[in-house]
Amino acid sequence: MDDPNAQGAEDSGLRFQQLVNAVTDYAIYMLDPEGRIATWNPGAERFKGYGADEIIGQHFSRFFTDEDREADLPARALRIAAREGRFEAEGWRVRKDGTRFWASAVLDPIRDAEGKLIGFAKITRDITERRERDTALFESEQRFRMLVQGVRDYAIYMLDPDGRVTNWNAGAEAIKGYSADEVVGQHFSRFYSEQDRAQGEPERALATALREGKYEREALRVRKDGTLFWAHVVIDPIHDETGKHVGFAKITRDVSDRKRAEDELAEARAAAAQAQKLQALGELTGGIAHDFNNLLTVIAGSTDILLRRPDMPEDKRKRYLEAIAETTERATTLTSHLLAFGRRQPLRTEVIDLHVRLDALAEMLSRTIGSRIAVVLQLGASTAHVEVDPAEMETAILNAAFNARDAMPDGGTLTLHTEDIVEDGAAFIGLTIRDTGTGMPADVLERAFEPFFTTKPVGKGTGLGLSQIHGFAAQAGGRAEVESAEGAGTGVKLILPRSDKELSTSADEKSAAALPEGLRVLFVEDNSQVREFGRQLLEELHCTVTCAEDAEQALAAAGAGDVDVVFTDVVMPGISGVELARTLRQTRPGLPVVLATGYSQETVGNAAAEFDVVRKPYDAAAVSLALATALARGRSRVA
Repeated sequence: MDDPNAQGAEDSGLRFQQLVNAVTDYAIYMLDPEGRIATWNPGAERFKGYGADEIIGQHFSRFFTDEDREADLPARALRIAAREGRFEAEGWRVRKDGTRFWASAVLDPIRDAEGKLIGFAKITRDITERRERDTALFESEQRFRMLVQGVRDYAIYMLDPDGRVTNWNAGAEAIKGYSADEVVGQHFSRFYSEQDRAQGEPERALATALREGKYEREALRVRKDGTLFWAHVVIDPIHDETGKHVGFAKITRDVSDRKRAEDELAEARAAAAQAQKLQALGELTGGIAHDFNNLLTVIAGSTDILLRRPDMPEDKRKRYLEAIAETTERATTLTSHLLAFGRRQPLRTEVIDLHVRLDALAEMLSRTIGSRIAVVLQLGASTAHVEVDPAEMETAILNAAFNARDAMPDGGTLTLHTEDIVEDGAAFIGLTIRDTGTGMPADVLERAFEPFFTTKPVGKGTGLGLSQIHGFAAQAGGRAEVESAEGAGTGVKLILPRSDKELSTSADEKSAAALPEGLRVLFVEDNSQVREFGRQLLEELHCTVTCAEDAEQALAAAGAGDVDVVFTDVVMPGISGVELARTLRQTRPGLPVVLATGYSQETVGNAAAEFDVVRKPYDAAAVSLALATALARGRSRVA
């Protein structure tokens, strides 16, 4: 009967032989103790090129290069395997056709049950492609390393996840002054100023890069010698193939020269702007002097004649007085335009429907600018509620319209167009006054808003029309723009904030101007001449007047209680009129206060909304209206 153990061993050996023969990616074969080949699998035949009948019995050294055989590598491999139990190496091997391939070889000794060496097991794999990839990668890394090291205008280096420097290129040494052996292993925060370190800027930079994928900034950094330089810094996080964060790539460039050039350019621009301001100031001063000299000539001349001839007939006296009054009105208008240009004109704002005003203005313009100019309304805004000073707004529109008329001597079309505008989430109304006139060349367009700049003949314009438009728009919280080209007409555009407030109700000026007989007015004015004029004017209005030179006297007089209303100048030495009014609001609640101003930065702000304001130069009608309005408001608050 057959031995079952022997049969099992035979089956096992057969299966093992089938396994070895099925492997084609590895050469698996046996050597006898001297190194001659005893077995040969298909994998060995595939990439070494020998059939089994060609190679069995041959020494395995034929697979080695001549250099390796001369160095006795085959015999040394057998000795090492027999002595140490394993030999493993990579190297060039030779195929049957003489070509070489890079092999990974493992040689293990085979011993019998008594430990006697009976041969070797040899496993070889062709890893030429892997070696070529590794070699290409190594060469690429070497080229990249040479590239990075060759860059001297940029500091390029890496940080570990905690911010310590792990490598250092020549550019980093040139810019920051540290050699690689001085800085590798050190924390990159040493390049920051003490103030930045105290504020946690290095940690914030790494956190930002990790959170947002990039950190980029320009700031001052510190060299080894302690000097500061302007640096453009970029930090990117580095992740391995599994997504794990392994560090940061940091690139720094010295931009001190560029920053210095930018600063010098900014200084040059500022100097040029200052020169332009001085030039504009000179033109403004000359224009003011010219226009006011003309006005003062009329006033002074008329006054001199009246003083020299007290017996002048009444009709002539009346003509001279009317000339003085008319010239004074022109001076007041000129001053108002100057203040509007300088954004210092105190406003009397109301919430109006711009479309309603434009409809009325269009009808008026049709009658005044000539029959050869067609006035067209294009009211495209959805709603046109704006909070403005109506008089200043109408003046701005009229100024633009009259300029348009002068630009269309042969006729044309004047269009008043409104539109909705949204800027940064805020709602505005755009009002464009456009003509089909001659237009403006580029050099004139650049100076369009300058005060007293005009291309009209002498005596035909003051040069304040567009300046007033600019000042009005700025005071209203918006802006003015002009677009024009020669032969293509001009468009003056006012961009005004849209108001959500209710429309203002017009006051009945006649009833408001009626003052109670014997109204007790505390008149506060530091200028003695204006104070005397104001006292006489108030007495003409049948008021009982108490005068004060400054706010201290006024507070004392108001404390006595014999006052119905306070009429005070704004600009005074010591306590201003606005401060006086606010103090009286605390000490005498309900006491009406009227502010008088020709110029005041304060009234341009909140004070104009808090108190009634009358503009200088004022007359009896303006003062009586302001006082009556203040009294009426005071009564309504008490009620």
